[in-house]
Amino acid sequence: MPQMTITLNRKDNTASEAHIRDHTVTMDRPTDKGGENQGPMGGETLLAALGGCFMSNLVAAAQGRDIDLGPVDVAITATMGGNPAVFERIDMTVTGGPDVRDLDKLVTIAERGCIASNTLKQGLPVNIKAQQG
Repeated sequence: MPQMTITLNRKDNTASEAHIRDHTVTMDRPTDKGGENQGPMGGETLLAALGGCFMSNLVAAAQGRDIDLGPVDVAITATMGGNPAVFERIDMTVTGGPDVRDLDKLVTIAERGCIASNTLKQGLPVNIKAQQG
């Protein structure tokens, strides 16, 4: 079964760095939540990852059909609630230029191929354990 692994390391006082292939993403809390605002929060990064996964599938769907996608915007809004806090709902709106052919079809294809949205929709076990280093 294929796997994906990333690592995170504490950086400075409140931030962490995620190491993903050859890339580094800094995450932190905003100052009003006790952080130093060196990057987005983890929940924001989760939403960005969802959007990035969807967008890459949208681009691939258009390219595979020789459709000029042109400029496209994806807006993601998450509604939070509960105790502990969770995302109770995530809404994504895809806006393409007026000349984009078959945008609805491309959105459907991208949604079906997006690992992040497929995972969030079905839910999954998340196992967290401590280990002394």
